[in-house]
Amino acid sequence: MSSESENEVDVKEEKPILEDYNELIRKANKIPVKHKRREEIRKAIRQKKKLKKKDRDSRRKEAEALGEDAPPKQVPHTLESLREKDETMVNHEGSDSEVEEDIKIDEFESYFNQSYVPKVVITSSANPCLKTRLFLKELCQVIPNSTAFHRRQSAVKKMISSSIERGFTDVIVINEHNKEPCSMLVTHLPTGPTAFFRLSNVKLTKHIKRDWREITSHRPEVILNNFNTRLGVTIGRMLGVLFHYDPQFKGRRVATFHNQRDYIFFRHHRYEFKKDGQKAALRELGPRFTLKLKSLQHGTFDSKTGEYEWIITNKRHQMETSRRKFFL
Repeated sequence: MSSESENEVDVKEEKPILEDYNELIRKANKIPVKHKRREEIRKAIRQKKKLKKKDRDSRRKEAEALGEDAPPKQVPHTLESLREKDETMVNHEGSDSEVEEDIKIDEFESYFNQSYVPKVVITSSANPCLKTRLFLKELCQVIPNSTAFHRRQSAVKKMISSSIERGFTDVIVINEHNKEPCSMLVTHLPTGPTAFFRLSNVKLTKHIKRDWREITSHRPEVILNNFNTRLGVTIGRMLGVLFHYDPQFKGRRVATFHNQRDYIFFRHHRYEFKKDGQKAALRELGPRFTLKLKSLQHGTFDSKTGEYEWIITNKRHQMETSRRKFFL
């Protein structure tokens, strides 16, 4: 027998057999003493992790021994991989003529032609709590050329018309519920559109576990990831125009909007180079939050007579026919 065949036999013999984890948990749950029961459960969890690691290592060794004859890697199915494609999906690999024509005439084209510099006003609901005020302050640090405005009792329409007169390009309104920021209204000026998001999982810089440093005044680089439909492209461009078109790479700041299953995750990082100059690491600066699109309206904010381009209802079955169907 050749040496290669002997190695194959050895690898197969070393491949561990995972024990039934559920059976170990059932046996542990029958122990009447509480602290002994917890200890047995912890042992079962540790044993499961060890056996899984051995199984992964054995599969890796087997693949290296077999070489080109090794079986393909097993890729788990996720909701993203099983996503239902529709006619609004954008072809990012090749040229999509319809999408290119749309973005040439949309409301954000002048920004991408560098015809103006973004000027953003950020405000909140009346009498905001401390967390909302701190969140507004950190948003002003993240978004360059932005100003926090104390709304008091001003109506949104009146505030938007005043912002247009003063030359602002975008308005962000943060609403709160039970002393927690709960929604975000973004209006592009002067002609819209207006997007309304549900805001959740807000974490300020001081609440992030990692060590943090002061945010510099450099303009950040903006990354818009995984916006795959025409609606997603519009929302991505709408979020992108809040920032300056020309980033200052010297500051090493990155603002990321990552879409996953129609949830938009925002992260703010600074990348730091190691001493050898070949590797870089990310340090999260904060804040951190999650957006969920609820509606997209033509023009500026008008809750009574506004024309909606897209809106989601409160009842899931009326809008979403499948868990694998996403809109962004």
